[in-house]
Amino acid sequence: MSKLTREILATRLFSDPKHYPYGFGRSGDFSISESKILQQRGSLIAALVDGKISPENEEEHGYLEAAFGHREPVTPAEKAWVKYQQRIHRPRAASIYGSKKAAVMDAEDDVNDDDSPLDIDVDDD
Repeated sequence: MSKLTREILATRLFSDPKHYPYGFGRSGDFSISESKILQQRGSLIAALVDGKISPENEEEHGYLEAAFGHREPVTPAEKAWVKYQQRIHRPRAASIYGSKKAAVMDAEDDVNDDDSPLDIDVDDD
């Protein structure tokens, strides 16, 4: 496998087919400018964050500081990357159909206890 260089990373378009299968621009999460920035600089920032390459200038150090939360993002690229990270690491919404654990809890709730204060004895006298 060839070693990744800055020149290759600078020209490689970044995509995330797992989280954004139709691209950043069509997701509704990012503006047009943010999606362009992610496509153009995302490969370089991802390599920096993953530790595949080391930062060489102040701009790259800024990417790392913002990505790891050591300071607020300042540049548009830093803001777009932090927004991307927040979007892919957000908690997933629950299904409207519930979950298996909830179904198990419902089954346990249906069991009638003899000591329940809501039990009413109706006599047919």
